[in-house]
Amino acid sequence: MQGCAYIDEQFVAPEDAKISIFDWGFLHSDATYDVAHVWQGRFFRLDDHLDRFGASCRALRLDPGVSRQRMREVMHECVRRAGLTDAYVELLCTRGQPAPGSRDPRTCTNRFMAFAIPFVWIADPARQRRGIDLVVGTPQRIPASSVDPRVKNYHWLDFVTGLFEAYERGAETVVLTDGAGAVTEGPGFNVFAVFGARTVVTPERGVLEGISRRTVIELVQAAGLEMQVRRLGVEELRRADEVFLSSTGGGVIPIATLDGVAVGGRERGRFGPVSERLQAAYWALHDDPRHTEPVRMTAA
Repeated sequence: MQGCAYIDEQFVAPEDAKISIFDWGFLHSDATYDVAHVWQGRFFRLDDHLDRFGASCRALRLDPGVSRQRMREVMHECVRRAGLTDAYVELLCTRGQPAPGSRDPRTCTNRFMAFAIPFVWIADPARQRRGIDLVVGTPQRIPASSVDPRVKNYHWLDFVTGLFEAYERGAETVVLTDGAGAVTEGPGFNVFAVFGARTVVTPERGVLEGISRRTVIELVQAAGLEMQVRRLGVEELRRADEVFLSSTGGGVIPIATLDGVAVGGRERGRFGPVSERLQAAYWALHDDPRHTEPVRMTAA
């Protein structure tokens, strides 16, 4: 794979970036991470991703052992060494290994790592033009009282189970509920519903507060539309005139069908005006220097 990784204070090829099977990040999913992206040679909202990564580490009592400035340098250097123009750039911190024979997380030495690989799409542009088929899954999203979804984590077995269900139902991806009839999120994305020509709704609770989600909320408000961050029921979602996803892996992604029914009664490949407007606005922001910074082309 084209790319570059950073581990044990060394830049290495992705296939050479390895951790011990005894690292609690592997054994217990005891880790946090964040993913920024580079588009046409520029990082998008990198400071927001670094802010969230720092907050996630503090919430889990993880110490990556490097400064914020060093994290930024490592991310730039991974992209530079990989020679990528469009990239998916992840930084992560695992709990590490405890002292021999111990189950005390305080004895672990936390580990910081990062990597850059070619841009990863939830749905590439061709699939987005066709429209994605989404289902509401039957697995319940892990309750926020158990694992705070605002802390980016690898607890994905509920999503994986939901994805298999989606495939069996002829769909491409899944959104899970909170078990009480409210929509939460899907594997790597937030959900938005559009009602009429002016009202956009996204779930308030039980979700990762995605950077792409924040970008969409800001774009909706800038467009003078009504943005509601609140409970979104499953039946309400099914009545929406438009449905779209937001994700680092694709921006604003229109949904063609929900549970096998055409959203808004539209033909496949035809989407509502709000979704199309926000999709164009999202990618236009990638040329805005207020939200982007060029990849450094000199060695760190």
